[in-house]
Amino acid sequence: MTEQNQSGRARGGATGRRRKPPAKRRRRIGIAVSGATAVLVLAGAGLGYVYLKLDGNIQSVDINAQLGTDRPKNVDNGSMDILLLGSDSRSGDNGAYGKDEGGARSDTAMVLHVYEGHKKASVVSIPRDTLVDRPACTDGQGNKVAGESRAMFNTAYEVGGPGCAVKTVEAMSGIRMDHYIEVDFTGFKKLIDTLGGVEITTTQAIKDSKSHLDLEPGTHTLDGEQSLGLVRTRKSVGDGSDLGRIQLQQAFMKAFIEQIKDLGVGTNPKKLLDLADAATKAITPDSELDSVQELMGFAQGLTGISADQVHMVTLPVRYDPRDPYRVVPVEEKAELVWKALEGDRPIPAAATEDTATGKAEGVVR
Repeated sequence: MTEQNQSGRARGGATGRRRKPPAKRRRRIGIAVSGATAVLVLAGAGLGYVYLKLDGNIQSVDINAQLGTDRPKNVDNGSMDILLLGSDSRSGDNGAYGKDEGGARSDTAMVLHVYEGHKKASVVSIPRDTLVDRPACTDGQGNKVAGESRAMFNTAYEVGGPGCAVKTVEAMSGIRMDHYIEVDFTGFKKLIDTLGGVEITTTQAIKDSKSHLDLEPGTHTLDGEQSLGLVRTRKSVGDGSDLGRIQLQQAFMKAFIEQIKDLGVGTNPKKLLDLADAATKAITPDSELDSVQELMGFAQGLTGISADQVHMVTLPVRYDPRDPYRVVPVEEKAELVWKALEGDRPIPAAATEDTATGKAEGVVR
């Protein structure tokens, strides 16, 4: 019997390729993965002699082994869907950003849909505080994790790791994720610093004691620490919600992509090597992308997409009437989003009209 997702669509079974045993999982924050992997393409021609070194940087996670065959069917229409995930873990080097309370949660989650032809893409941000019916799943150690109604979306990663996060997104959307990628706090900072910073423009002052960000209105080149602060800022922009933070993240992601694409073949070879080294240390991909060669092939499929061809939306939500600090999907509008991506079509404007926004659009350009 097929299992139903939240919107009522049946989820068909599909068998994935056999994969390598899972590697040790690290904690991540997923903001601009396409840009991070794109540096490998630029560096690729001169990096044959260091493939072994870069391959050694990569740790992967075996999503197929955790999910088995109970997944949406793989639609072969030339498009591609990737779950980009981040975590608010405070373990290890990330302890500077707060106390480790024993578990990691997906602080940032984006579904990247690359359209057929790979010339344009859509990004759907999923608010971490979205209340969902989390499906039962299996964690990385093979333990069964019970499902839960009205669970916050980010608990899927907390209780079951990447596999449970992917299963929750697939249950919500009815779309099979082709790939999964994470990026961590410290790796993110180092990548930005190696790049030389990211230029953004703020239209109002941002002073946030939680993220330690203090910016006046104007143009700034953010270093790694400031970039991390920006994508973590919430209380001091818009309505102070996670939805406003998502709007900052989306603006930063576009700026990051443009800066990466400005790197040319004449860029300092050492800088390209340093960027490739930082990128491969920062990301944890699924096990189908666990080598430099596989990552380069993936990245090359994204290099034709400019920032102005990336359409970014937030999953249509409204504030939960039972808990104003949580949001719930507006089901009929969310269905418009997922149906559009499933059919490799643009997301209609009607899908996000009259939904909660966070009121921080335009704060960063």
